[in-house]
Amino acid sequence: MPLATRSSMAGAAVAGVLVVSMPALAAAAGSAGPPGQGSRRPIAETHPAWAIPTREVTRRPVTRGSVTARLYLAGRDRGGLAAFAAAVSTPGSPGYQHYLTPRQARARFGPTPARVTAVRSWLSSAGLAIIRVSAGGVAGGYVAARGPITAVSKAFGVSFGYYRGPGGHVYRAPIRAASAPAAVAPAVLAVTGLNTAPGLASPGLARPRPQAVVPPCSRYWGERIASAAPAAYGRHWPSVICGYSPRQLRSAYHVTGSGTSGTGQTLAIMDAYQSPTLLADASRFARATGDPGFGPGQYRQYQTGPFTRARECGRDSWYGEQTLDVEAVHGLALGAGVRYVAAGSCDNADLAEALAFIVNRHLASIVSNSWGYLEPVPHALYNTIFQAGAAEGIGFYFATGDRGYNAPGEMPGSSMPQVQFPPSSPWVTAVGGTSLAIGASGQYLWETSWGTLSDPLSADGRSWRYPPPGRYPGGYRQSGGGGVSTRFGQPFYQRGVVPDSLATRLPDGTISARPMRVIPDVAAVASFNTGMLVGWTRPGGPGFMISSVGGTSLACPVWAAIQADTQQATGRDFGFANPVLHLRHGTSAFHDVTDHPLGHAFPSIVVPGKRNASLYAIGINGRGRAALRAVRGYDDATGLGSPWLYIQSFRP
Repeated sequence: MPLATRSSMAGAAVAGVLVVSMPALAAAAGSAGPPGQGSRRPIAETHPAWAIPTREVTRRPVTRGSVTARLYLAGRDRGGLAAFAAAVSTPGSPGYQHYLTPRQARARFGPTPARVTAVRSWLSSAGLAIIRVSAGGVAGGYVAARGPITAVSKAFGVSFGYYRGPGGHVYRAPIRAASAPAAVAPAVLAVTGLNTAPGLASPGLARPRPQAVVPPCSRYWGERIASAAPAAYGRHWPSVICGYSPRQLRSAYHVTGSGTSGTGQTLAIMDAYQSPTLLADASRFARATGDPGFGPGQYRQYQTGPFTRARECGRDSWYGEQTLDVEAVHGLALGAGVRYVAAGSCDNADLAEALAFIVNRHLASIVSNSWGYLEPVPHALYNTIFQAGAAEGIGFYFATGDRGYNAPGEMPGSSMPQVQFPPSSPWVTAVGGTSLAIGASGQYLWETSWGTLSDPLSADGRSWRYPPPGRYPGGYRQSGGGGVSTRFGQPFYQRGVVPDSLATRLPDGTISARPMRVIPDVAAVASFNTGMLVGWTRPGGPGFMISSVGGTSLACPVWAAIQADTQQATGRDFGFANPVLHLRHGTSAFHDVTDHPLGHAFPSIVVPGKRNASLYAIGINGRGRAALRAVRGYDDATGLGSPWLYIQSFRP
């Protein structure tokens, strides 16, 4: 993922490319001896941070059990791929928008047959059974192997132990980084499966309380003033938004009147699992909100593997996520083709396989993703997929999450403020969240960052229990993700845009010696109090229903769809769009979102209840070191801002 330098041309040669002959690789396959024997190279990201002596459950090496691992194959020119991806994505570069086809990308940057053979031979010689080989594309290729832990220990030059890991559970893991024979190591990009901690992603889906989507809610900002509720900041505030329609969002973000609908563009949405009513729900919702449904061939579905781990992954929550994604994309880009790609589970191996499926077939030029992990995951694997996508003119968009800086007060189980991955990758467009006020005629009124504190009524019902805006973290509900990565240095496109004072302030409060990657890149509507209507059939529910949904899971497909509209306007695919986006900072392409659009008070909204009401103060995203602030210019709450005259900015 590091994207620290700017290439001057797409075809620039990269010095120091390692060339290893087939005989050398094959010979190395037999050199895998017991731990510590022979010349070996460590494999990055194979030793979990929690697998340390103070967390060790037993001091005796593990000798029983089996391991199923995937060894992801490194391409023939990793440095060249990164340079090419940057060049084709950067305006002014001689190679700008000169993309490769999947076949060209594989021939130039994919793994060689020699590397596949060498990895297979190495694992087989150590006593492991090869159970699958997938190496048909430029990215995501792997060799899957299974065997007793003693054979795995021999192959990877490392012993295993039991440790108390995430959530206090006991997991098996290598006692240090796994390794590969020196001559084979260049063929190995990443390894998964060596530790037993679940690498499961979570979808982001924010819903208001059920009573918030029935009268007396408001169809637009200020339609109903909750005059019976106590005042705050010297005024009475509106009741919660019932949920905006896609038509209202198109109007507020200036898609209406742009002459675009995404026609001729194709977007992919990638989630785990596949709702059996996904297309039917999207079509019914479109009709209910006055929009056309999908035309013949406009929508297609793909499944990349058998569905597994339904209970662990919370399959039904993924159904709601994908319904939101499809309906938001279609609602903001009515003419675009949509390809829904279903991963077999929320495990990182299955999600990576689905992303590679899109790249290796070039299913779309824009990919919307509303899921993520905390940063310790196989970054090299994902980065290679994103770089390969950029080389082909594919842009990946990721929601930044719904727990702010993911601090202990915001995210259960988190031990410190931290950003999410893949949004923190310098190779994707990270989409944060806002609270959006739309007027009676569909006009944009204002936005603030998405962050919500809830303040209940006092016992006598005459005031709010706490002085507005309420208490943190007790009243904290949800907020848009953002912050500073501790893994990735500042990418070239953020230089001169992101203030050094922000890019060097790490989550723990210390100052970095170098600027780091900061997210989000952009933002859009996400607050569940100003969310979008979505229609879906919930498993075990009463049938099809329409309700208000929010989260950066909404913001991400909204931005992806607007990018499809913009590509229609220009007639070109942007691919990896961050260089283009950051070149427009401070212009009318974006609304420069701040925390106080109405003055010193935090905008507030009243959520009525059967027995009492709550005051929701919006625009408050964390406190202390976990605070994300929307200020003038680039910020860590809303990035460059939300779409204003974004589509129009690309026209002469």
